[in-house]
Amino acid sequence: MSLRVFIRTLWLGLALSCALVKGAAADEISFIRDAEIEGMILTWWTPILRAAGLDRQAVHIYLVNDPSLNSFVAGGQNLFLNTGTLLRSESPNQLIGIMAHESGHIAGGHLARSEEAMRNASIESIIGMVVGAAAAVASHGSAAGGAAIQSGADVGMRSYLAFSVVQEASADQAAMKFLDRTHQSARGLLQFFEILEQEEMLSGQHEDPYLRTHPLTTQRVEYLREHVAHSPWSDAKDPPEWIAMHQRMKAKLGAFLDAPAQVLAQYKPDDNSVPARYARAIAYYRIPELNKALEIINGLIKDYPNDPYFAELKGQMLFENGRIAEALPPYERAVQLQPDAPLLRIELAQVELETSDPAQASKAQTLLTNALTYEDRNPEAWRLLAVAYGRSGNMGMMALSLAEQAMASGDYKEARQQAARAQKLLPLGAQRQRAQDIADEARRKHDSN
Repeated sequence: MSLRVFIRTLWLGLALSCALVKGAAADEISFIRDAEIEGMILTWWTPILRAAGLDRQAVHIYLVNDPSLNSFVAGGQNLFLNTGTLLRSESPNQLIGIMAHESGHIAGGHLARSEEAMRNASIESIIGMVVGAAAAVASHGSAAGGAAIQSGADVGMRSYLAFSVVQEASADQAAMKFLDRTHQSARGLLQFFEILEQEEMLSGQHEDPYLRTHPLTTQRVEYLREHVAHSPWSDAKDPPEWIAMHQRMKAKLGAFLDAPAQVLAQYKPDDNSVPARYARAIAYYRIPELNKALEIINGLIKDYPNDPYFAELKGQMLFENGRIAEALPPYERAVQLQPDAPLLRIELAQVELETSDPAQASKAQTLLTNALTYEDRNPEAWRLLAVAYGRSGNMGMMALSLAEQAMASGDYKEARQQAARAQKLLPLGAQRQRAQDIADEARRKHDSN
């Protein structure tokens, strides 16, 4: 669905937490998937990727449901952005500066210095590693924290997450180069660093910079100020359409994450801007006051009939209120308008499966198979595909899909069990070989933990 359904709560497993911090299994973490917001971020990031010589098709964006300021790249070309970073950003340029910095890490080969386990980790595990490391850093220096961190944990955190001051400075320099190449200002990155610098001063914490995912910003901010003072592009403005996207992104994200009463107080009834109407529709749907929500979203669809995400939100409202048959047309419209968004296909497939119509199950199978070409690490998509195969009576492919789901979730024991089941049920061929490959990979990863 839109943003809320793709929020998944995750718990750090024992094997993962032991690698970094004892007791980290008590930390609850979650991340968000949303086709519209991820598409906006990719739009802003694409010029930087081209300037850095990186393949847009190879990158993935993940939104970590965390109010703090943070971003990082890990596990290959995966960009992780905290929701706090998105909501507290004041312009697209600030986010672009952050992404330019993270692109500097990728282009500089800094991630190649991480261990194989990090590159191959599931998305859940990567987030867990970051949360575990953050918990260890926060507790470092206290008696309780010192007891919680084993000698090997410091090494693990450095290996998995921490970049050296030299690498951070290198990423800064690369970011400034990428921004100049794309005729964009580095002022947004400077503003972000100044925010971090101020927060560090207010915190009064003095931590080992090697234990931080990003070393102290005061060591680098002056160099960035010098660049902004002399770059010919420092006064370049964001395109108006990017500013509108940014306002809409913040309205949508805040409407899903903040209390509905807070959202309605922020976006007054007399504010007829698109972001305000969008936010109010989401707030009313969450209360829930479905009739008010539908009235607003229907008005947006009337005014913007070719916007896929207004259609998506209407489908979500209806679907989550049990009106499955009514939810199907708006979801179909959303996919028709934005056919290259795999998350929309996954959402439509879920609605089709909920109809319990065998014909719709076949359509869902096709949609999911196509979406998984791009979303092969999406556990929910694999689960839905397993349901679709089960409805058609294909038990072998159902087991294989469940094995893929378990691998994407980092549950290697379950992956081995389902892969073994699939091997017994599938005929000789590529799919049976895939089951064998999953079993072998799951065994290796389980043994290495």
